Amino acid sequence: MKKDVIEANKYVELTYEVVDRKSGQVLTAVEYPLGYVHGVNEILSPTVMGRLEGRSAGDRIEVPIDCNAIYGPRDESLVITDHIENVPEEYREVGTAILMENDRGETKSFLVTRVDEKSVTIDGNNPLCGREVIFKLEIKTVRDATEEEIEHGGKVETAPEVTSGRVVPI
Repeated sequence: MKKDVIEANKYVELTYEVVDRKSGQVLTAVEYPLGYVHGVNEILSPTVMGRLEGRSAGDRIEVPIDCNAIYGPRDESLVITDHIENVPEEYREVGTAILMENDRGETKSFLVTRVDEKSVTIDGNNPLCGREVIFKLEIKTVRDATEEEIEHGGKVETAPEVTSGRVVPI
């Protein structure tokens, strides 16, 4: 039996991890399969999406990415340290995302990167900025997408009720 391969209008589920090329440290890991309809929505960078074309369930691939090409170089002016007493308590935990607005009404997401007894440091650079990483992907499922999945760009199911949570960007 011929295996389904990833192409337009195929429903795909995959897991992946992002590894820092220099240190080998796993920066992000998606353990529960991420599902999407190929060619309908771009869930990962175009480079990664292009490398998935023609692959099938069970395949494992590695895609090196220079994040400078995606996010640009680090901008140290986006790293801000302030006295802890000037920072609301809910923002005093590493990993907390803070949406800030400038005087022109533009918003930018900052991430709390350091907290000590005296200060809090936030960083507006994307955490992958300045890094070279390797996307390691494992393809779990490839099949024809239903009309409804194509329309929605992914699996259609009832969402579980969310009682609380915190979003931490990668």
